Amino acid sequence: MKHCPYCKIEVGGQLNRCPFCQNALNGDAGDDRPHWPVQATLQKQSVLYKLQLFIVLSAMIIALSLDFLFDIKDGNLHWSLLLSLWLLAFEFGLIRLFKRDFSPSRILTLFVLLLATLLLITGYFTGYWALTAGVIVPWMCIGTLIANFVLTLAEKIANAMVYLLSNILLGVLPYLVLLIMGKDIPLAWIICLITSVIIFIGSCIFRGRAVLSELQRRFNM
Repeated sequence: MKHCPYCKIEVGGQLNRCPFCQNALNGDAGDDRPHWPVQATLQKQSVLYKLQLFIVLSAMIIALSLDFLFDIKDGNLHWSLLLSLWLLAFEFGLIRLFKRDFSPSRILTLFVLLLATLLLITGYFTGYWALTAGVIVPWMCIGTLIANFVLTLAEKIANAMVYLLSNILLGVLPYLVLLIMGKDIPLAWIICLITSVIIFIGSCIFRGRAVLSELQRRFNM
C-alpha cells in the first residue's frame, strides 16, 4: 500500500499522488481496490492527546480539591491556582504545536512570552519577584533575541523578521520604563539592552532590505 510522507496517510488503489496534498506517493500499490486513506498517525496522536488531557484535568481537579476542600495550603497562597495556571498554559502550548503553519520564530517567541508571564505571576505570589523579573526573564529575552537572529539569518521565512524586531523592542522597553520611573536597573536588563542594539545593527547589516521592508509594511512608510 502506498503512503504519503507529508500527510502521514496510507492510500490504496493506483493513485500516484496524495489526494490531499498532491505530492508523490511512496511504496507499492499492492491492493488495486481503492478506499479512503487511513490516517493512522493522526489517530495515534489524537489518542495520546486525549490521554494526556485526561491526566492534566484530573491533576487539576485533585489539586483544587486538596487546596479548597481540605484547606491544604501554604499560608494564604492557593498553590492549586498556580498549578492550574501552569497546566492550562501547557495545554495551550501543546495545541499550538499541532499548528503546522507556525514558523520556528513564532513558536519560540510565543512560548517564551508565555513562560515569562507564568514565571512573573508565580514569582509575585511566591516572593521571588526580584529574582524572576530582574534575572530570569531578561536572560530569557536575551536567549530569544540571539535564537531569533540566527533563525532570521538561516531561514527565508516571511514572518521571521517581524518576530525578531518585536523581540528587539521588548528587550529595550523594560530598560526605558525602569529609567523613566527612576528605579535601579538590574544588570541583566542592561545586558539585554546592549544585546538588542547589537542584534538590530547586525540585522541591518546582514538583512538590511528585509528590515527596511518590514518597517515600511508595519508603519506604512
